[in-house]
Amino acid sequence: MKPFRERKPAAVGAIGLCALAVLGLIAFNLPSLGRGASYRAAFRDASGLVAGNEVRVAGVKVGTVTEVALARGPAGAYVRVGFSVRDVVLGNETSATIRIKTLLGQKYLALSPAGDGSLAEDAEIPLDRTASPLDVIQAVTGLADTVRQIDVRQLADAFSVLSATFADTPDSVRASLTGLTRLSASIASRDAELRELLAHARTVTAVLAQRDEEFRRLVTDGSLLLAEVQRRRDAIHTLLVSTDQLATQISGLVADNRDRLAPALRELRAVVGTLQRNRSRLEQSLANMAPFITAFTNVIGNGRWFDSWVDGLLQPYVPGGRP
Repeated sequence: MKPFRERKPAAVGAIGLCALAVLGLIAFNLPSLGRGASYRAAFRDASGLVAGNEVRVAGVKVGTVTEVALARGPAGAYVRVGFSVRDVVLGNETSATIRIKTLLGQKYLALSPAGDGSLAEDAEIPLDRTASPLDVIQAVTGLADTVRQIDVRQLADAFSVLSATFADTPDSVRASLTGLTRLSASIASRDAELRELLAHARTVTAVLAQRDEEFRRLVTDGSLLLAEVQRRRDAIHTLLVSTDQLATQISGLVADNRDRLAPALRELRAVVGTLQRNRSRLEQSLANMAPFITAFTNVIGNGRWFDSWVDGLLQPYVPGGRP
């Protein structure tokens, strides 16, 4: 086999460019190569479902939602949801449902395989085999908008007129209408508070929906913490049992040596009392010892010897005196 330096550079370059082109095509089409079979489903309402959401069968993720688009058919407009699945066989009677994944409104597409045959690729699940859930966030938002449009004053007046009209009716009917009038009056008097409450509820649901990922991570971390505590349950139990046994042993030790410890503690208390009563004298003694300790330190602070002098060994020199 010829080495590369003996081959023609043009041929080697052409082969290298072809290999790079093939690798680039594979890299760009890798997601579609592993996507699996593609299908579609028709929904009357697919709000909250977006491309990238999970596709599950019996709670197990088997694919991904690829598109959510508006389409038109013989019965009118509907929502067409495209999705792809892997490693699962869908029957020709397969049904699809949009379900809520979390309490904050995240959704996923749930499939229920059914039927004797198999669902052809790119086939569409019809409307009679699909269903959409109730969106709690949208329900609260719609309730707030509906309540805002109600004229509570007019409603209270209507109940008042109705109560006056049925004034001559039996007591039970009149009492019911009177109660309705009081209820409408109470609602009318608290109209501002109710509007503010519903507005705040909508704000809270919007914030929770925005923080969906953070709440999911918090729940996941809490689950990991509980799992770790569960795994270390035996160690924690052993630690608590050992701590209880240690406390029992200490209590027994104190009880067994109480007769010996009591005199020692009494004597220690007497010594502390004596020191407390002579505190001023001790302080004065320490203050008086300071110059001695300083001088002593200077004398012996030059290594293995100490400095000293002898006073009066030689007579002092006096000018003009006798030698």
